[in-house]
Amino acid sequence: MNYFKRVLFALLATTYFLWFANVAIANSGRIMPEDFEYLGAFLVPQWIDGMPDAESWEWGGMSMTYDPSGDPGGKKDGFPGSIYGTGHDVWNLVSEIDIPVPVISPTKRISDLNTARTIQPFADVRDGLFIWIEEMPRVGLEILEPQGEQSSRKLYLCWGAHFQDEYFSHMWCETDLNDPRPAGIWKIEGLNPYNGNDYLFAIPSEWADLYTPGMRLATGRYRDGGWSGFGPTLAAIGPWNQGNPPPDGTTLQSVVLIKYSDYFEGEPDPWYQMNGYAHSDEWTGGAWLTAGDRSAVVFVGTKGMSEAWYGDTLRECMDDCEFPYLRGWWSLSFEGWFLFYDTSDLAKVAQGVLEPYQVQPYAHLNVDDVLYYVHGKQEKYHLGACCYDRANRLFYVFEPGREGPSGESERTIIHVWRIK
Repeated sequence: MNYFKRVLFALLATTYFLWFANVAIANSGRIMPEDFEYLGAFLVPQWIDGMPDAESWEWGGMSMTYDPSGDPGGKKDGFPGSIYGTGHDVWNLVSEIDIPVPVISPTKRISDLNTARTIQPFADVRDGLFIWIEEMPRVGLEILEPQGEQSSRKLYLCWGAHFQDEYFSHMWCETDLNDPRPAGIWKIEGLNPYNGNDYLFAIPSEWADLYTPGMRLATGRYRDGGWSGFGPTLAAIGPWNQGNPPPDGTTLQSVVLIKYSDYFEGEPDPWYQMNGYAHSDEWTGGAWLTAGDRSAVVFVGTKGMSEAWYGDTLRECMDDCEFPYLRGWWSLSFEGWFLFYDTSDLAKVAQGVLEPYQVQPYAHLNVDDVLYYVHGKQEKYHLGACCYDRANRLFYVFEPGREGPSGESERTIIHVWRIK
């Protein structure tokens, strides 16, 4: 398809998606894009020269979770608690940091930003689990208070890779990174190896008690190219219901809440997709947001804004790409988005009123205006993982630090919004 056809397709697809998203029937129970107030950003701890690359936040930000009981001796500055997250995305070691006051820098100078302090240094919480993970790992994190017969809080993780045959993807461990005592490995009922193992987040107990009893964790993944599905996937799980811990090799029961058609077993028939879907999309994190009587499931990531093609940035290609090191799924441009789903739609899926492929996003928010590292229209990976401080309505989102256009190293940033 030539350039002008791609541009026309992009305009039509984007116009349709924006129309669908923004003319949806108003619902007082929904959190809307205009409810997000940007508070600024802060830096993760800086890598110290001479330390192993694995103990760096740069090229990180694949997963994060908020701990309301973290940093109990911290400043009373309106940003309590701590954040657990994973560093460099080759190793994905876990560390805990405090939360400094975010700063809005009008000129987007990272020197204006406050820097987080390390509470628990990087640690390998897998302890030999998931040794098959090599190329382009995926990881999700969440903390929950004791569930079922548990006597302590647990840090839940899921693991995946860009190419994998392995179904087993989930584990838990202790929140003390010096003594994590990992347990697992488990796989998820009803999901393939590519659509259940990237993001993890808590389901509010009030909703779960009604629609997914005993299942307080939401898990899912989006992988470009349609192998995970033509849109984000989401399922509710409760590992503690099947043991403390469940035996190795357990298939965890699930309630699938969002699941579109996928390419995992070939060309799907029928074909169900998210409105506005592109093979080049990247949804890298999710959170179940609540604010009073309003709620939303929000996915964060990078939206392809035209028809997608597999090749390099210039054209479709395989072995004859001009830039073979850039081979992958591309669009004419990308934007950093928050994508909003209605939790009442997910309730209807859990009740059997809707199918998991029938739910659609009702709105989106383009956040590129506050990001620091969007250097061009075809810039990928605008956003990383996200997490939510429910008590204070604070939404934290990684902007991964990678390599700038001149080869300079970029510091990983955490952006902060408050839900009004």
